[in-house]
Amino acid sequence: MILLQCVQLTKTFGAEPILSNIKLEVQLRDRVAIVGRNGAGKSTLLKIIAGKLSYNSGEVIIPKGVTVGYLAQDTGLESSRSIWDEMLTVFEPLMKMEKELRDLEAKMADPSQTNNEKNYEKLLKDYDILSESFKEKGGYKYEADIRGILSGLHFSDKDYSTKISTLSGGQKTRLALGKLLLTRPDLLILDEPTNHLDLETLSWLEQYLLHYDRAILIVSHDRYFLDKVANIVYEISRTRATKFVGNYSHYLDEKAKRYEVELRQFEKQQEQIEKLQTFIQKNIARASTTKRAQSRRKQLEKMHVLDRPQGDEKSARFSFNIEKQTGNDVLQTEQLSGGYSSSNPLFENLNLSINRTESIALLGPNGIGKSTLLKIITKQLEPLTGTFKYGSNVNIGYYDQEQAKLSSNKQVLHELWDDYPLTPEKEIRTILGNFLFSGDDVLKIVSDLSGGEKARLALAKLMMQKANFLILDEPTNHLDLDSKEILEDSLLDYPGTILFVSHDRYFVNRMATRVVEMTKDGLIDYIGDYDYYIAKKQENLERQQLKETELEKVVLNEEQLTKQNFLQDKEAKRKERQRLRRLEEIEQLIEKLELSIAKKEEELCDPEVYQDHTRVSQLNSEIDDLKNELDTLMDEWSELEG
Repeated sequence: MILLQCVQLTKTFGAEPILSNIKLEVQLRDRVAIVGRNGAGKSTLLKIIAGKLSYNSGEVIIPKGVTVGYLAQDTGLESSRSIWDEMLTVFEPLMKMEKELRDLEAKMADPSQTNNEKNYEKLLKDYDILSESFKEKGGYKYEADIRGILSGLHFSDKDYSTKISTLSGGQKTRLALGKLLLTRPDLLILDEPTNHLDLETLSWLEQYLLHYDRAILIVSHDRYFLDKVANIVYEISRTRATKFVGNYSHYLDEKAKRYEVELRQFEKQQEQIEKLQTFIQKNIARASTTKRAQSRRKQLEKMHVLDRPQGDEKSARFSFNIEKQTGNDVLQTEQLSGGYSSSNPLFENLNLSINRTESIALLGPNGIGKSTLLKIITKQLEPLTGTFKYGSNVNIGYYDQEQAKLSSNKQVLHELWDDYPLTPEKEIRTILGNFLFSGDDVLKIVSDLSGGEKARLALAKLMMQKANFLILDEPTNHLDLDSKEILEDSLLDYPGTILFVSHDRYFVNRMATRVVEMTKDGLIDYIGDYDYYIAKKQENLERQQLKETELEKVVLNEEQLTKQNFLQDKEAKRKERQRLRRLEEIEQLIEKLELSIAKKEEELCDPEVYQDHTRVSQLNSEIDDLKNELDTLMDEWSELEG
């Protein structure tokens, strides 16, 4: 059953097209993800579908009777009610039915209502019909449903009589999500639902949506989440939509394959066109071959000429370097306690040791004090108790998740240039261009920038520092999927040390060589990436159930072996990435060389050229040089491929 169709949908803001001829379809139980760059029009499309925004042309078709639930990005629940009373409003029709059932029960117990057999039979029949309808609509379990949703969204430790107006912005956003989930619409539309969720809550939401028996339409920058939940992906790029069947990882693979196929088809047709044009030019004036040339011309005129396939849109390009390496010891904390009240610290007695070139993910539930710990380490906050010290030559670069320092009235150009006044303006503009600030973008006022633009500017400032110890608080917030991958690639090649907080599990999995989990009882070390951390947590839970000492020793030995294997595997993956990058470079060079050789050999066949002995000699020499270069590359390619 089709729940939604967008047919030739077009939306413009002023003269600028945002969406052009969008075709999109959602069927029952589809889990559709919409992906694309920041500003591509993803949220605009969701607002149009939800009826919150008009469109210029086309159609949005939603069959009669289909219910739609929409959660906008960072929507907070504003209400004067308590948490429980607000959730109950979803079930007002059921509560009304419940009251009617109680009224019927009271009438059936009233002798004055039952002394007439006909009246009594009617009461019984009405009660049976209403009771069955009440049961079918979940009347006997709606309170359990509310508790389940609130527990999954981490409100189980909260007094349900708490007024919503007293909650934080993040808590209000989670409650808005919870209320929408309780309505169970036929089409659930979620714009960045993973914002403000910690890792445990994210896992719960994934499982909930995986078992949701209706349709879902999602915009999210959480690649791990999209891989788990989505089975169809629509990419919005250059105002148009392209459909891919499968999850996010499959979409990336399929997109790359489609581009390669389309590029080969285009290049093959261009070669064919070139041959036809050459034949026509050479033979159209000759009496003996003019008919064949005219035939080729007609063939050329009838040909449907393919456009060169468009690759990815322009991406940010940057890399992080250091001026000087640190000693082996980068940071040491001793019995560190922090928070905003000595009587109620967020964490106590933390001992953390960080060594050179480690990439450490600091994980833990919201409110445990991760960002506070980073602010203490970067000397923005004083610790309540305990000490910390840096190693030798440590130069810290700090990225704030809120970009709190980027609120000036300076232009983007001067925000960066004022920090590095000795750097030529041309170089500053080039750096900003690498972060997608081109043309008049560099004259924008910093305080007017979007979240994504501020994030890119903050990264540009961080890159210019050339710090050897990066401390990053939610560095992937506000970045689109492509920018996240560029950031990851840059940090993977970074020669310094990294300590970061992130809820982006895909990012953690790629970046972390070590996971440090903050708990109420202190820090727990996991020597591995996110998948290793999850596996070890599960293993630790199972290990707690083991009572026999011998079994305990076996598990510990396996852990040591797993750690060793992980480190070896991490190194092997790094070398494999280098090998694959070099293979790709070589293949591109080989393709260019073969093209050059073919062109020069074709030139030798030209009658005007082969009569010119000097030119022939020169061409043969150039061909020999190119072939020698080609042989060298082929040897290297064979060695890497083998």
